[in-house]
Amino acid sequence: MNAFPPTTVDFPSIASPIARRSFLRGGTYSVGLAALGSLLARDSAAATSTSTHPGPHFPPKAKRVIHLCMAGGPSHLESLDPKPKLNELDGKPFPTSFTDGQQLAQLQGATLKARGAFCQFKKWGESGLEISELFPHLGGVADSMCVIRSMHTEQINHDPAHAFMNSGSILKGRPSMGSWLLYGLGAETDSLPGFIVFTSQGKSGAQPVSARQWSAGFLPSRFQGVQFQSQGDAVHYVQPPAGISRRTQSATLDLVNRMNQNLLADRGDAEIATRISQYEMAFRMQSSVPELSDMSDETEETLKLYGVETPGDGSFASNCLMARRLAERGVRFIQLYHRAWDHHGGIVNGMTAAAADVDQASAALVKDLQRRGMLDETLIIWGGEFGRTPMGQGSGRDHHINAFSLWMAGGGIRGGMTHGSTDELGYAYLKDGQQVHVRDLHATLLHLCGLDHNRLSAKYQGLDVRLTGVEPAHVIDRILA
Repeated sequence: MNAFPPTTVDFPSIASPIARRSFLRGGTYSVGLAALGSLLARDSAAATSTSTHPGPHFPPKAKRVIHLCMAGGPSHLESLDPKPKLNELDGKPFPTSFTDGQQLAQLQGATLKARGAFCQFKKWGESGLEISELFPHLGGVADSMCVIRSMHTEQINHDPAHAFMNSGSILKGRPSMGSWLLYGLGAETDSLPGFIVFTSQGKSGAQPVSARQWSAGFLPSRFQGVQFQSQGDAVHYVQPPAGISRRTQSATLDLVNRMNQNLLADRGDAEIATRISQYEMAFRMQSSVPELSDMSDETEETLKLYGVETPGDGSFASNCLMARRLAERGVRFIQLYHRAWDHHGGIVNGMTAAAADVDQASAALVKDLQRRGMLDETLIIWGGEFGRTPMGQGSGRDHHINAFSLWMAGGGIRGGMTHGSTDELGYAYLKDGQQVHVRDLHATLLHLCGLDHNRLSAKYQGLDVRLTGVEPAHVIDRILA
């Protein structure tokens, strides 16, 4: 016997037509009447102290960010940082002067031997930017790229290194950079989440990636990243179940939102405002997601540009095309993880395959945004959570935090240049004023989007917490257009 008898709701009476005056007086949060409901939901969200957007602080150069995250840590020595001297030492003992007292990962205490690059580098474009021949398509857009060769980080294992790259901290519960950006600026769309994540997997080195990498942490959960499926339906259960009409669903959500609105007025909890807005977002996504996923409007030429054989097939190429479609629709932060770069062994075959997975599509994204007039306002970042040792580890390379490379393009970045350097063996960044810590990358990303990293903060446990933390962080002025 049920302790609580079922409640009967008269859906037809709730969803029945109403007069204009009744609508204006009582239809405040009708999901079915999304235009008004959306505006009022935003007003209710703004009523909580943690939900207003503090920025922009100055005119932005970039409206959105696409982060192409090479999960696992690609070797800078076979991608973006040529080291002829290391090639000369291939197979010989690695000089102890570089490594004495240094933190190593799995090579700690091992006999260290130099490992030269297995591939050649080539100068590309009018700028003569040196990029590995594993990435010929990226070479074709070299004049749009800024390669940073002096990156360094603080975490030598994958998950904390990903967390540090995303949130500037290894502590759980800290917001990711995508969440900070969404908190600071909001989104340009109310039909899709403002922060969307896709993942793909390579043939080797499939590094696990946890959902905490796109967490909103202590910020309201409406700022968290939403993972879309790379294969099949982008969002599960995006359509109502059989037998539930749109009218019935609209009436149900209308009733739920009215109750949540009463609760919000009583308690002022930002998470209740999140609940209201997400119910409405889910309703709108029933139209926006199928339209987003339907790539029948993409030309054959565009599909070939990206190397997409079957749209929605789970490949990095398909995800890159989807990233462009999301950017067109006002999504603020788009993150694509390609899990293929953890090459402790078999680096020759593994990295060759991983480069082939991402080279064409990464370059196509730059070209496609450029031809559509969107590159200047879209910041692209390509790179991993750390680099790889210039010392060999069997047939591969170990984790390395003292030096790695990434590239950026669009969104206020100067193209056709390098910034920073490493020593002659690619072991450590040079302390020449051009070194770039992860915090400096975060400060620069926020700056390009019109946000001052020193002013973008949120209260947490009595402190004003920032993405860049309390240590010094600097905008990389030299790479700005």
